[in-house]
Amino acid sequence: MPLTKLQFRPGVNRETTSYTNEGGWFNSEKVRFRFGLPEKIGGWAKTSSYSFLGICRALHTWVNLSGTTLTAVGTTVKYYINEGGQYYDITPLRSTTAAGDVTFAAVNGESTLTVTDASHGAVADDFVTFAGAASLGGLITAGVLNQEYQITEVVNDNSYKIQARSAGTSIQSITVDGQLAPTLVAANSSDTGNGGGSTIGYYQINSGLTLAVPGTGWGAGTWGRETWGSGISAPSITTELRLFTQDNFGEDLIFNVRDGNIYYWDTSAETLGTDRAVPLTAVAGVNLWVSGTSYVVGNTVYSPLNYRSYECVVNVSGTTDPSADATNWTEISDATTPTKAKQVLVSDRDRHVIVFGADPENDIGTQDPLLIRFSSQESVTTWAATVENTAGDLRVGAGSEIVCAVETRQQLLVFTDVSLHAMQFLGPPFTFGIDQISENTTISGPLAAKAVDDTVFWMGVEEFYVYTGQVQKLPCTVRSYVFNDFNLEQKELVTACLNSSFSEIWWFYPSADSTEVDKYVVYNYEEKVWYYGSMVRTYWLDRGVNDYPMAAGTDGYLYNHEFGLNDGSTNPPSAITSSIESSQLSIGDGDDFVFLSRLIPDVTFAASTDAAASVNMTLQTRNYPGGNYLQTNASAVTQSATTPVEQFTTETYIRLRGRSFALKVDSSTEDIQWRLGTPRVEVRPDGRQ
Repeated sequence: MPLTKLQFRPGVNRETTSYTNEGGWFNSEKVRFRFGLPEKIGGWAKTSSYSFLGICRALHTWVNLSGTTLTAVGTTVKYYINEGGQYYDITPLRSTTAAGDVTFAAVNGESTLTVTDASHGAVADDFVTFAGAASLGGLITAGVLNQEYQITEVVNDNSYKIQARSAGTSIQSITVDGQLAPTLVAANSSDTGNGGGSTIGYYQINSGLTLAVPGTGWGAGTWGRETWGSGISAPSITTELRLFTQDNFGEDLIFNVRDGNIYYWDTSAETLGTDRAVPLTAVAGVNLWVSGTSYVVGNTVYSPLNYRSYECVVNVSGTTDPSADATNWTEISDATTPTKAKQVLVSDRDRHVIVFGADPENDIGTQDPLLIRFSSQESVTTWAATVENTAGDLRVGAGSEIVCAVETRQQLLVFTDVSLHAMQFLGPPFTFGIDQISENTTISGPLAAKAVDDTVFWMGVEEFYVYTGQVQKLPCTVRSYVFNDFNLEQKELVTACLNSSFSEIWWFYPSADSTEVDKYVVYNYEEKVWYYGSMVRTYWLDRGVNDYPMAAGTDGYLYNHEFGLNDGSTNPPSAITSSIESSQLSIGDGDDFVFLSRLIPDVTFAASTDAAASVNMTLQTRNYPGGNYLQTNASAVTQSATTPVEQFTTETYIRLRGRSFALKVDSSTEDIQWRLGTPRVEVRPDGRQ
């Protein structure tokens, strides 16, 4: 009997019915296409045994001047720097109390302590560190009190609750699998004190939300909810999805809480495990020293005429060290440094720090969601625009707010909620210019776009787009499948990721019944094909500084991807279930029944570490396009040798009959990597009844 090759078009197509898509693939799970053929994706393993708190939605890796690799990790409750697998908390402080402002109250037999601090400004899940507290008189000792705590409940504006735990236990030491695992200490009848009159509270910046809340933040209400130029409610970092953006300025780190402040970490001056990031306004060089009518930045003395727009009274020249002469010089803050932004980045071409959705120079503290500000070249501290520097600002002329900005080799693409703009470095006297390049363009959220050289891909609202000099809708063969099972209220969770080793753009997104990302869709921009699957990853960083792509799970761990063959989230590692299923095939016009009697597999297990690696190849038949598969035959194809040539199951005999048939390939065992070739089946017509 004749043999028929089973050759399928690459990629998955769900835009037609399975029957119409004859000769194509219809379903996939943890499978990619390479050279037109499907194969199981690579495995993943934890980067270290340590975990972090919160949901991670920001990763950034760089190497400092000492050659140490550092990874910034921004979560809903913390901001860390990971060095050597260990997480160091650099979350900035938002306020510090005066001594004695904080008092404690305990209840006999309970570990819950009520903390009183007038107008504390905290929300649940915030962190606060106490110092200077005295024992309450019993088991709640000074050592128990004087450490960092997470706030478990906010009672009112003046009090909140914490859970007392063993003394000398840092937050990182009790972080297990992304959760706090403290040993609680219950008060006894002697704990009647209030901690004394010297307690100081050090409050970290407020924690953020793990999901988007309709009615707050970007995307609230309907698309295009306001007319151009109309006001919107000011967003709050405590009432919207917590997102960070970050970039390097040299070996240092600059980062921003979306719709919050901008912070700086000086890699050489600060110590991990001891110091915290500081607001950009507190960075040395931002503040000015004043003596009469003269101003100093660094060690250079300026007259008011030469520095900013103060009226000139005298002209001073030379250098000095004002910090050593407190009698004649006073330090004053630079009132023009931005304190609010939606995003921060450093322009690689021209070395400007750029903030998007910033507060204007003449109204610091009031956020303008369409304003772009940039520092003077090669400076993080000079923001006031003068004729002597390159600092300045631009305002986007369309939309109600900036959603995100993406840097390419030649320019910056700036997305608003209704338009797309190109921002380019022009040089003196304008520094930057911006042009609108598209209108009525949507984007799912601040993390939904990814650049590959000068091409940018992004997920919009029920569409995919690409920019290659002009904006185009990206043809997608799984568009309906993705957007028909999509939680639109949580579209801000969408995260675009680059996997350059395989020429892939991944989008992780929340399915209709999920409030967290649980599915992915992939576009292979070299082969121009689509496929999809399920996986929980909240952020992904392509290989570069690291040898492997790095991604964050919701379990508090970072994972190296394309690493090994198994699922390393379990101990021991477990199998990755992968599968791909074809659309139906028929003979001629599908009038005749077909009889399948033999399958000749073609598959390679070249990268497998299991000497007996195997996959299941299942043929299944049906009589009508809308009917169930009536007969199936699953055959295990097992590797038997790798040298001198790879050997596996040569053939398997089957008995199947139907008007059409489909092929499914799947695996669910450890240590296996498979790639499908061109299997053949023995098939013949078998009448019309």
